[in-house]
Amino acid sequence: MKKLLPIIMGLVILGISHFKSNAQTPWDEVMMEKGEICAALIYEHSSWDQYWEGTYLRENANIGTFTRQMGMPMIAMGLTQNVNIIASLPYVSTNPSSGTQVGQRGIQDLSISVKVNWLQKQMGKGNLLFLTNTHFGRPMGNYLSDYMPFSIGFGAPEIGLRGIGAFKLDNGLVFRAGLAYLWRGQTEIERNYYYENGSVYSQYMNVPNALNFHAAIGYWALENRLRLEATYMSLNCLTGDDIRSYNRPQPTNKTEVSQVGAWAQYYIKADRGLGALVYFNQTISGRNMGNATTLGLGLTYQFKVY
Repeated sequence: MKKLLPIIMGLVILGISHFKSNAQTPWDEVMMEKGEICAALIYEHSSWDQYWEGTYLRENANIGTFTRQMGMPMIAMGLTQNVNIIASLPYVSTNPSSGTQVGQRGIQDLSISVKVNWLQKQMGKGNLLFLTNTHFGRPMGNYLSDYMPFSIGFGAPEIGLRGIGAFKLDNGLVFRAGLAYLWRGQTEIERNYYYENGSVYSQYMNVPNALNFHAAIGYWALENRLRLEATYMSLNCLTGDDIRSYNRPQPTNKTEVSQVGAWAQYYIKADRGLGALVYFNQTISGRNMGNATTLGLGLTYQFKVY
């Protein structure tokens, strides 16, 4: 269904915070140390056979089960002790299990973000942290953004600003929440007329801006070599229209989604080197999108350059 964001379907990026060789995502409290680089390769599989047409959940027998697969190389680097830079470039493919239509495949959007640790204060038996993550994304592949649900991306630029608050207890428990505002631009389509709460004569569609919320309860075990998290994510577009009955979705749609998930990462060494991760997300509510189940696997490697 309508692709949400590279950060929604499992953008998994590597790094480190107080503990060495810890995984980093754009919405967590983890930071890499100065001069550390961590490379990752992630595979993700997502599928659904029901979708929300507006707020009505229905099946689409014309395409059967919709499958989205992603392979994503990523790199994260600690520019300083409190400033990290993260980059990713996914390759995405989409396919239906039945019908006459075919999916898309190709390079999607380049995403670059800067993460800053503004506050780290000892309070009782834990640390209070506040961070921000600013990211920019732009399409890199020549894909059809209006060919939904088979499109691999929005085909529009995106700028996001996220605030992250966390409390890390000395016993390994972590409580975290983050909120982002996502600005999206226009996407060019291969038609000069479309319907969005009325007739529009244009080759451009406005992709709605959105709010994105993440929360997690985590635990570090085995001398900080095992990281476990239970997660919750929601995304709500601030404007947009609904999919019309028995019609295609399009980039102007008002997308809403809530997901619950789990994350696990194991570090073979407590310092630098090889690691592995696995994550799972299940959609629990939505609007103008598929009722998707997602599974991700990845390998990470961390080393120091200065």
